[in-house]
Amino acid sequence: MPPVDVLVVSVDSTTGWTAAARELAGSLERAGASVAIAGTGTLPPVRTFMLTDLQEARAARRAGERGVAEHDPRALIYCSITAALLWPRPGAIWLDSLAAENRPGRHGIWQRLVEQRRLKQAPLVLEMSPSALGEVPPPANGTVVVPVPVDPSGPLDEPREIDAVTYAGNPEKKRLDYVLDAWESACRDGETLLVAGLERLDPRPGVELAGRLAPGAYRALLRRARLFIAAPRREDYGIAPLEALADGCQLVTTRAPGPYPAFEIAARLDPRLTTDDLASAIRAGLDDPLPGYAERAAELLEPFSRRAVDRTVRERVLPRLLS
Repeated sequence: MPPVDVLVVSVDSTTGWTAAARELAGSLERAGASVAIAGTGTLPPVRTFMLTDLQEARAARRAGERGVAEHDPRALIYCSITAALLWPRPGAIWLDSLAAENRPGRHGIWQRLVEQRRLKQAPLVLEMSPSALGEVPPPANGTVVVPVPVDPSGPLDEPREIDAVTYAGNPEKKRLDYVLDAWESACRDGETLLVAGLERLDPRPGVELAGRLAPGAYRALLRRARLFIAAPRREDYGIAPLEALADGCQLVTTRAPGPYPAFEIAARLDPRLTTDDLASAIRAGLDDPLPGYAERAAELLEPFSRRAVDRTVRERVLPRLLS
């Protein structure tokens, strides 16, 4: 097998990172590079953050070793800081956040130390958002902002007969109970919240289970919804709120630690909807939506479009990787 230009090393513990790695590979290929992906495959859950990161880092090292042996790449990109912690060979790092931000105290004792070395050793650091590094100073080689691309999934002129949607693939992280309590306080007779990403849900008035949907079906749901409601405990990137904005939903959300780029966009679109008083935000979005919300959201999301990301990869990433 001939050598490839770039090997993308992916931790497949979440569907989000698996999809992100494929998006990055596609962008590199459209820029003219030959690309291979080395993924870890699904990993079993373990009890603590520290063990989770260790398991993922070891799996990424094995995947990277296999990929290097098979494809002899000119350059590597590790998808997440965790994937780079035990790397078999230095490469660029594409990250949404750092252990310095999302692994406080004992949860990140070893990760925080190792990631400092990796940031200094990496030939290039790619940030999903401008605040992905948090308070950590940028490395000497600088950074390039490369979001996971988000485009509309279809036409936005469909009737919006669904009152609200929330995504709760991880109910604890997404604070589903908080969202449901706020909806119960805010909703009126006949209004319904659809909960996606779960297979089971205890019955509540005004709440229905959408279940686990294929990506196309889920995005079609967003195109018919008036609101997307979110209250994450922490949001390192937040693809679901960005997709909701791209598909014309008003984003009703609380603040959250982490980069959470969708929050800043939503606050610019309608600050009434970005508050910890989720119930009042829900009513504002349903009763008094601002005109032109979806059109203004599309303008603010232009840097996240596939076209913009492809341009950045072509002009600012690939030349540095292969120089």
